[in-house]
Amino acid sequence: MDPDRLADSYSDTNPFFRLFRHMGWGALVNLGYYTIPTLPALLGGVAFFQRRLETRCLELLQARPGHRVLDACCGRGHTTARLGAAGCSAVGVDISGQQIAQARSRYGAAPNTAFAVADVTALPGQASGFPVADRPFDRIHCLEAAFHLSPAGRRALLAEAFRVLRPGGRLVLVDFTWRTADPDTIHGLDPRGLLRAAWQIEGFEPLTRYLVHAEAAGFRVSRTVDWTRPVVERSLRLGAVLSRMAASRGGREVLGLRWAGLREFTEQDWQTTIATIDAHQSVGRGVGYSALVLDKPGAEGGRAR
Repeated sequence: MDPDRLADSYSDTNPFFRLFRHMGWGALVNLGYYTIPTLPALLGGVAFFQRRLETRCLELLQARPGHRVLDACCGRGHTTARLGAAGCSAVGVDISGQQIAQARSRYGAAPNTAFAVADVTALPGQASGFPVADRPFDRIHCLEAAFHLSPAGRRALLAEAFRVLRPGGRLVLVDFTWRTADPDTIHGLDPRGLLRAAWQIEGFEPLTRYLVHAEAAGFRVSRTVDWTRPVVERSLRLGAVLSRMAASRGGREVLGLRWAGLREFTEQDWQTTIATIDAHQSVGRGVGYSALVLDKPGAEGGRAR
């Protein structure tokens, strides 16, 4: 994984990111969690739904005050800071120096919070002048990030998480998952490679293979939660509406009235954005969204719970 190319995915180089930056992506960058009663909140942008997804992930993590928590692939640091504010000792790491720079700018002064540039598949004992993996973690959180890794990289992430967790510790890994055992079918659904280029990915991990690799690493799979409908399916419906609106001048004017930043888009920008959204629509037919609750066997050892 090339950190510089990955950083492009979270900048205006990625047409999909550029669109949703204007619609609320900022401190958090994830698809969000949508339910029918909350859909009117879309008028305020997508940040509300992103926080809902983050909250659901943290409920599965069950981190408590006093826990040492690793926010793996922390991005811009919102979740790391939230864990610190809850009384955890939170360490956020990301392979992208640009993301860590943003995290420090936003949350560098947050309590109980530290950030470092580090590879989650091979964590250093120390980084940025403070301990990272030289002491075990009680909890590890990884939200919507492992899809950037190769299949071998995802196996390495699981093995490394198991290594640095204390006995009785927990990893909550939330990621896109491929609905069949053959992830190579993404090539037929994304023949121009628009989605894969936008997010710098090879493909998505089949859920069955994720679970096999988790158990091979030593984890006990305590729970799997299917969030495909509220995350992927409803995000795709939102994307379909945006694509239809963006296809006409009148629709683009309406979007620009609500999100003024979209007025800067040129005709070519819109065409590129529509093509990228359409690629997401196509690939989305094969994608699920899963939360894996993985526990490392062993006693709590007297730690805070």
